[in-house]
Amino acid sequence: MLASHLGLSIAAVSRILNHSPAAKSIPQETRDRVFAVAKELNYKPNIFARSLRSQRSYTIGVMVAEVSEGYATLLLSGIEQHLMEQGYFYFVVSHRHRSDLITEYEDLLMARAIEGLIAIDTPLKESFPVPTITISGHKEPAGVFNIVLDHKQAACLAIEHLQKLGHQKIAFMRGQTHTSDSAARWEAIQDAARSLNLEISPGCVVELEGNDPSPEPGYIATKKLLKSKEPFTALFAFNDITAIGAIGAIREANLRVPEDISIIGFDDIQTAAYLNPALTTVRQPLKTMGQLAAQTVLRLIRHPEDPMHSMRELTVHPELVVRGSTCAPAKR
Repeated sequence: MLASHLGLSIAAVSRILNHSPAAKSIPQETRDRVFAVAKELNYKPNIFARSLRSQRSYTIGVMVAEVSEGYATLLLSGIEQHLMEQGYFYFVVSHRHRSDLITEYEDLLMARAIEGLIAIDTPLKESFPVPTITISGHKEPAGVFNIVLDHKQAACLAIEHLQKLGHQKIAFMRGQTHTSDSAARWEAIQDAARSLNLEISPGCVVELEGNDPSPEPGYIATKKLLKSKEPFTALFAFNDITAIGAIGAIREANLRVPEDISIIGFDDIQTAAYLNPALTTVRQPLKTMGQLAAQTVLRLIRHPEDPMHSMRELTVHPELVVRGSTCAPAKR
């Protein structure tokens, strides 16, 4: 009816309303007229009818441990940007590291006819019948494509920076056992320390506890380090959020950052540059990783014969961002 009213073909109107790439060949004046008349006539496409006709849902499922400031939100920003550009919708579910919820959400998303799945910090036990991308997965089932950071390079960047400043007594935070990157990053830190001839004192290693995504775990872990009386002049936090907690604990102990203790974070969240002092950190290209995940899952949906199906992993590289939270150790 809309096409008849406009005097255009159904195919042309469909391309325009669905923001199809083919619509770019249609004059802008015509596209504007289609949207204006659709608004005037209150035209609303029936998504379920379109899905039944095309056998497509144009929907991607996204599973994430939790949605909070930092890691997950930057990844989701990249995923959202690319999916919106391509005319795809997406569902996000957060499981808080509960295995029962992961299983339940897997079934729930498949029941909603998702065409692909992106799993962030989520252990998958079984392969999915749709193209599946993991971000920072480390033990994934066959057929899953993983986007992962080069943790060895990240650890070397941080430790080398501190060594060049003169730090030899460096403390480290290990991530919670349920976090996907924890084991891989700690192994990378140990390898980097060996290659850089840095001795890691067991008393200078503290493991984060609990599921709280706030700075609190970093605050508690740093208080434990300070209470142990093990000397250290620098701290490599597990991420930027825990680094914020660490700064709070250090200041509470009447110590200064970076004059008494230098701090390095991980991720480079948006607030890292606006802390006082601004946080030196290892930048993960999180938004780019999210875009890569979205691009890859759509590529595998559209081209099932793509050679990428035989690949298992894509490695991205970190960058050290030096700001005000690190300096040479005090000469005392």
